[in-house]
Amino acid sequence: MRTMLLLAALLTLAPLPSTAAPPVPYPEGWRHWTHVKGMVIEPGHALYETFGGIHHLYANRKAEQGYRQGTFPDGSVIVFDLLEAKSVDHTIQEGGRKVLGVMVKNARKYKDTGGWGFEAFKGDSKTERAVGANAATACFACHTSRKDHDFVFSTFGK
Repeated sequence: MRTMLLLAALLTLAPLPSTAAPPVPYPEGWRHWTHVKGMVIEPGHALYETFGGIHHLYANRKAEQGYRQGTFPDGSVIVFDLLEAKSVDHTIQEGGRKVLGVMVKNARKYKDTGGWGFEAFKGDSKTERAVGANAATACFACHTSRKDHDFVFSTFGK
């Protein structure tokens, strides 16, 4: 009986296997990747409160291939660089970084979110995360509308 009680106690203390997707890593060297496109979201746009500012999108080589083919292979990484937009002397200039959004394609690791892992790093931080375990609701919920485009909103600029 003591052995059974001890075993039961140990089992309740043992960590359960994690089903959470692995964290998306900070994408080192992303500024040297292909620039996909840029845009500015200004006041009055429906997404201004969340995503207002200057956007730049970058793709690693695999993601660049995905943009050309329409589906993204595992290993694709897309970076969404969101900067403050400052009006200076009748120009719009880049201000500080608000967030660095990252999408990583790995169909096995991120099967619950269309094969994509999502993260956003706050400001210039490589460690301070804004999404974490909330990827399904914070990111993927919107990206589901782009299922026919492998859950990616952007296309190559002409």
